[in-house]
Formats: sequence, structure tokens, C-alpha cells
Amino acid sequence: MVLYEKDAGTRRGMASTTKIMTALVALEQYDMTQTVEIKREWCGIEGSSMYLRAGERLTVSDLLYGLLLASGNDAATALAGMHPGGADAFVSQMNEKAAELSLTDTHFENPSGLDGESHFTTALELAKLTAEAMKNPAFARIVSTKAISVAGRALQNHNRLLTDIGACGVKTGYTKACGRCLVSAKEQNGRMLICVTLNAPNDWQDHTALYAYGFSLYRLYDVLGAGDCGSVPLISSTKNTARLYCAESASLWLTEAEAEQITTVLCGPRFWYGATHAGAPYGTIRIRLGREVLWEGPVYFADQSEEVQPETTGWNRFLNILFRSREH
Repeated sequence: MVLYEKDAGTRRGMASTTKIMTALVALEQYDMTQTVEIKREWCGIEGSSMYLRAGERLTVSDLLYGLLLASGNDAATALAGMHPGGADAFVSQMNEKAAELSLTDTHFENPSGLDGESHFTTALELAKLTAEAMKNPAFARIVSTKAISVAGRALQNHNRLLTDIGACGVKTGYTKACGRCLVSAKEQNGRMLICVTLNAPNDWQDHTALYAYGFSLYRLYDVLGAGDCGSVPLISSTKNTARLYCAESASLWLTEAEAEQITTVLCGPRFWYGATHAGAPYGTIRIRLGREVLWEGPVYFADQSEEVQPETTGWNRFLNILFRSREH
């Protein structure tokens, strides 16, 4: 859900925010503990650098920290160059990942973010890419790191919002053609917002103001109360149905529009065979916003019943096959 946008669908250069995709593809392709010997052609790359030296050996993890904290173009070149198919194949995978995420206004020419006629994205699609990347625990951990020593280097994160407003990521960028580019993320009350600006001279101030506005739209909603939450039909039991209950309540920070779209879904067997025991687990109850599960809690039986042995018939066997456990 977009809380605020301006020219969000306009294609623009993205400078080093490109490295969000570089890191995501690298994390999907490589083991972080994998070691690589740095080649001479990966060193001395134009622009920002982690200052790789030919012949030294670094792990993929080292290169990712150099990529995302120091914004090393040499780290980007190394991560692309170590691909079995070479750098061009790595960039092709970046574009394949964009297509997989339905980013139709995004295209990459290189892994570092150097200017190119066919190297572009939109603010909206960069936000979608970042949301996907932040699902990766290793990526989220790296971009939230303020400073670290790796491979004999003291690296400082260029993203001052980590300190200024307690942001949890993600990447800065700049070229003369693209201007100042910034992608950031901030969590508050269990919700994460992502902010993107491209060619914005006052990006630090813009992001700070946008987060203040965005989080002001949220308020706490009591979505689910503890207690009865439905029932399940019983088969081969002394009762026809069993009541169910949830022992927990759920209150969530939502916008007004989100609150109108919230659904509660009971997950467990569609029918229950045999005895039930009060307090025994039945399944779970989920609170969803679209396809996203915002909260999940256990559900228990509230009623006691005894098993009744049914006559074994073809019809009983048919029911056993037909009514298997599934979400409902």
C-alpha cells in the first residue's frame, strides 16, 4: 500500500541503489561463506570503493558488507565477476529477478549503478524491490549495520538515517546524472515503511518528514478478542459440532484503509473425526492483510466429546479421502 507518492512511476537513473538488486541476486546465488580470490580487473573501478587488492581472498559476506556499507563498485564488480557465467550473466540474472518481481519499468546494465542509457527504475518499483530484499535476513542485517570491520577494513555505513531517526536500512546513491538517490526503511510498532527518493537534493530531510507523516496515519486497532472463534463439525463423535476458542487477543497498528481490508481466517481440519478434548489444540487463527499474515495464534477445542466407532463402509472411506485437513 502506497501512503504517499509523487512521480512514483517516472523512469529515472538509480545510481548505487542498484546495489540492492546486486546484493539480492548474490545472496540467492552464492554461499556467504564462499571465498573468492580477487582478480586484478575487479580492482580500481570508477566511483566509490572498498579498495580491493588483486590476489587477496575475501568471502561473499565481506564483499556484501563492502557493497552495501561502503557502496564499493569494486565489490559489485567482484560479486558479478565471480558468477560462473561471468559478469554479463550476473547482470542478466538481475534483470530476470526484476521480471520475476514484475518490475516492468526497471532495467540494469551493470551491478554497481554507473550511468547507462538502459539503466533505470522508478521510485515505486525500487520500493517493491526493497520490500522483497528486506525479507532476506542476511540483507536486512547488513543494511542495518552502522559500522563493521571485515577483511582488515573498517567500513562505515553511508546511511545517516540509521542514527538520525533509527532507520533499519537500506542504501544511498549518487552520480552527477542521477543526483542524490536514497532508499530507506524504518520500523515502528511492528510495521515497516519504505521510502524512496530519486534525484532529491534534500533527501535526508525528505525521508524524515515522510516517515513522520506515514506513521501518523497508523492507529492501534483491536482486531481479535480472546474467546469463542467458531466451531468445527464432528464425525464419528458423540456430538455434532465442537466449539473452538482462541486464548489470545490481537491488537495491530493499521491505517484506516488497511483496517477495512483485514480478514480473519480459521486454519485447521474442515471436519474433525472422533473424540475431542477441551483445551486440546485444533489449529490456528490468522489475521491477514491481503496475502500477508500479520498475526497468527493457536486455537483450541472448547468442548469434550467421545469417539463413536462408525460402520466401515465405502461411503466412510470416501469421506475420509474427501475431507482432508485444509485451510478454511
